[in-house]
Amino acid sequence: MAAEVTMGGKPVTLAGELPHVGQAAPTFKVVDDKFAPVSLADFKGKTVLISAVPSLDTGVCALQTKRFNKEVANFDNNVVMLTISEDLPFAQKRFCKVENVDKIKVLSDSVWRDFAAQYGLMIPDMGLLARAIFIIDSEGKLQYQELVADVSHHPDYDKALAELKKISQ
Repeated sequence: MAAEVTMGGKPVTLAGELPHVGQAAPTFKVVDDKFAPVSLADFKGKTVLISAVPSLDTGVCALQTKRFNKEVANFDNNVVMLTISEDLPFAQKRFCKVENVDKIKVLSDSVWRDFAAQYGLMIPDMGLLARAIFIIDSEGKLQYQELVADVSHHPDYDKALAELKKISQ
């Protein structure tokens, strides 16, 4: 069953289905700032936090990305943090340069929209991802997820980071 979120005060049914905690994390293909393909398999053996945002050019998304960029320093090299949005790689690169985002990997789902499909996050008729956090353990299992009920709200950073600490040990 597709998930529902609120955007601009109106309920929106997302396209696709969210994966379930405990299952193997769905693989996906996105691109980096040079349009080179990146997949979940590239992080095999690592604990991965995925921060999905609608657009880096909005206040909450920018703050969310900068927060995780800062927090990644509190974890060892076995933890990878990703921000994924539908923004074009050019816009993501500009954002990262202006905001000094250089520790988290910022990736674009704009080419194939595969991440949106695999994780059930596409907001129909807008071409944007809903706001969500996923944590995948080093074995490739989805261990945590938070779909933020109102797209304009922040995720629960403290809970996600506490879970990441537990899962990555």
